[in-house]
Amino acid sequence: PYFIAPIFSLILALLLWQLYPSLYSTNYFKWGILFFLCVSGLNVYGTLLAGWSSNSKYALLGSLRAIAQTISYEVSMALVLLFPLFLVGSFSFFEVGESQESIWLSFLMLPVSFIWFVTCVAETNRAPFDFAEGESELVSGFNIEYGSAGFALIFLAEYANILVMSLFSSILFFGGSYMFFFESDIMFMFKILFFAFLFIWVRGSYPRFR
Repeated sequence: PYFIAPIFSLILALLLWQLYPSLYSTNYFKWGILFFLCVSGLNVYGTLLAGWSSNSKYALLGSLRAIAQTISYEVSMALVLLFPLFLVGSFSFFEVGESQESIWLSFLMLPVSFIWFVTCVAETNRAPFDFAEGESELVSGFNIEYGSAGFALIFLAEYANILVMSLFSSILFFGGSYMFFFESDIMFMFKILFFAFLFIWVRGSYPRFR
């Protein structure tokens, strides 16, 4: 399990990218949002395996804290997703994106989109929700016993999750490739990069916001 945990975490992060080809295709995946919730909920097992198999009490405590946080915010994520689901009436990312051709859902439900972003920050273990890496008492948390390739795979999974959450955030609440009746793939990529920048900006500036 010690060697499998980082690989398992990275596979789950990359598995969500399987939804990307169907986002703007007529042959789209009808249950994309349900698939997203199921796969993202499995992330706790990679963290649990990493902490438990490290044979360190600090790694085990860090993994338990990460699991408690992830499960808690999974509930918040599912509740937030109910708003666009009920409004659009579909589990498909394609149909949710198509429904925002004239107006983004973030304008209709601004507080909900903000809660979604905070939940995404917590789901990816970014500051100020990095309880799994309590530097004062757990040093590096569940990944403390990992080095070289294992450590790299864990952080590759974390940053892959940041990019995929940025992708789905732009589709769910900010119109995807639509920009007020105009469709542009460049605008879509700009939105994804903007959300990824927000993740890194929060990490770099907390708790010193100016």
